[in-house]
Amino acid sequence: MKLSLPELVPLPPLGWFEPFEALLDAAVLSTALIASCHAVIYKRESRSAALWIVVIWTVPAAGAILYVLLGINRVQRRAVVMRRKLVRNRATAHLPAADVRRAVSEAAHLAPLAQLIGQIVPRPLVAGNTIDVLAPPDAAFTAMLHAIGHARESIGMASYIFDGDGIGAKFVEALAQAHARGVAVHVLIDDVDARFSSSTAVKPLRRRGVSVGVFNPPLVPARLHAANLRNHRKILVVDGAIGFTGGLNIDQRYWRPERPHRAYRDLHFKLTGPVVAQLMEVFADDWQFTTGTALRGPKWFPPLTEHGHTFARGIEAGPDEGIDRLRWAILGALNAAHRSVRIVTPYFIPDSTLVSALNAAAMRGVAVDIIVPAHSDLPHVQWAMYGQFWQVLEHGCHVWLTPGTFDHTKLLVIDGTWSLFGSANWDARSLRLNFEFNVECYCARLGAKLDAFVLDRRTHARRLSLADVDRRSLPVKLRDGVARLFAPFL
Repeated sequence: MKLSLPELVPLPPLGWFEPFEALLDAAVLSTALIASCHAVIYKRESRSAALWIVVIWTVPAAGAILYVLLGINRVQRRAVVMRRKLVRNRATAHLPAADVRRAVSEAAHLAPLAQLIGQIVPRPLVAGNTIDVLAPPDAAFTAMLHAIGHARESIGMASYIFDGDGIGAKFVEALAQAHARGVAVHVLIDDVDARFSSSTAVKPLRRRGVSVGVFNPPLVPARLHAANLRNHRKILVVDGAIGFTGGLNIDQRYWRPERPHRAYRDLHFKLTGPVVAQLMEVFADDWQFTTGTALRGPKWFPPLTEHGHTFARGIEAGPDEGIDRLRWAILGALNAAHRSVRIVTPYFIPDSTLVSALNAAAMRGVAVDIIVPAHSDLPHVQWAMYGQFWQVLEHGCHVWLTPGTFDHTKLLVIDGTWSLFGSANWDARSLRLNFEFNVECYCARLGAKLDAFVLDRRTHARRLSLADVDRRSLPVKLRDGVARLFAPFL
């Protein structure tokens, strides 16, 4: 018996879909064109714009969507919008700016640096300050607790991390006692610590009646940009007259009295003199933004007289109108250096412009020392650092690895005279995405002390050579190189 196959019935023509296909093609083409124009006009770096254009046109539809999701900088726009209505208090506006010639009398070649920072920072360089170096962390904690214990009028405190355990419990108790004796106490803690840390001090402080503000909590907990727009500042001002700032968090990892050799290392500073009002201004701005309450009057801003010989200025930076301030200040300092550049930082992932400035300084004979921890608390950041070290090593910069416990110190000293300290790291997150606060100082006595501090760190460190970096295995180089690709987000 012969089987026959059924005849195939031809499908009807799809002409009915052609108009929709044409509309879809036109929409994809228009979207790609608009995205490309946006990249050409708004991307800061030409290479970034060119890369996005390639992606947009080689991956139809998906490339434009990727650009909308990842290529547009919403962080700066969001930061500007969220702080646009803030009515800022400037208690130091009436203070005359210090004479730059006096400020740089010990190093006249730094006058252009002072002029540059005066152009980018809307605060005056003020004379008559005393800057005390507080190291190790237990010395800083002791000095801060002593100041809180003797407060009579007000305490303003901001910390990126504020544990309620360990050393944090001592701060909770000291702040609660100050509140109980009638001192106005306001504590500002970033939402990342308040939300994700099981030991945060938010609840213990509130239970004791202390006024606590949580900086920039997200409307949607899972929002993509929750890791950005963080308040990374570390500020304590007591009675408007005694200030503390630097890199130190209120974190139990820095306080290990039972095993002091296992405690993290860091550097903090006590400030007295007119510059303290600038710390208070920054705290007051952040407090008003967070809570809607303005801090005004002599309780928070008492008259301040000259208290020493250091010229100082607070540098407030963030992804709003303060974007790139710290980056410009660092670039200016590197270009001004004649003899030495001393850098201590826990995270060293500078952009290409800062790398070029470091290399240019080294090639013109400046001694450039970069001191980083041998072991980071964030492995992926350490991988990215190793993926980039060759860029400074091959042109004469020196990289040193400090052994032992993690070193969170953040310090830059130029020619033993100009110093910069505060909360910012050498990475894109600090220089573009976080709200940071640093202080610049012109003082040969302070600079010499900080230079000696860095050189002591260097004495106990191991020098990393270009050969060491080249000896990494291929898998390790690939791992480090991939981590470096994410440097703008680390």
